[in-house]
Amino acid sequence: MENDSYIPFDVLQTLARRTDTITAECGCSAPALDAWTSVPISFPEQQLTAIGTLVRDIYSEPTFEEFHPETTNIWSADAPIAPLYYPYNRCAIWECSSCRRVYLRYVEGGGYFVDSRIRRLKSNVLVDAPISA
Repeated sequence: MENDSYIPFDVLQTLARRTDTITAECGCSAPALDAWTSVPISFPEQQLTAIGTLVRDIYSEPTFEEFHPETTNIWSADAPIAPLYYPYNRCAIWECSSCRRVYLRYVEGGGYFVDSRIRRLKSNVLVDAPISA
C-alpha cells in the first residue's frame, strides 16, 4: 500500500537544494549534522515539523542494504543519501519551522536501546540509486 505522506525523489531534491541555500543562524544549525548522529541533547526538536516520509509502503519491509559505491560508510559525512536504501528508506522528513532547513530522521533499535538519529538533507550527496538486483 502506497504511503500518502511519501516524498518522491524530485520533491526531496527540491527540498535538499533549498536547504543548501539557507545560511541563516538557527538553533537547529548549531551542530553540523552532515553525517548521521544521535540527536544532540541541545538540539531544538520542538522547532521541527514532520513534512513527509521516505517509507514507500507501510506494509512491506524495506531493505537493510546500504548504498556505498565508494569507501563511505553510514557515519561518513559524504555518504550518499539514497532514499531506497537503509537507513533512508525508514526516514521521516522534518523541517525546521524557524529557518526551513530539512532533516532526515529515523530511530535505530538494538537489543537494549533505541537511538533517535538525524542528518541534514544535502543535495551534493543525494542519489536516486535503484535497488540492485
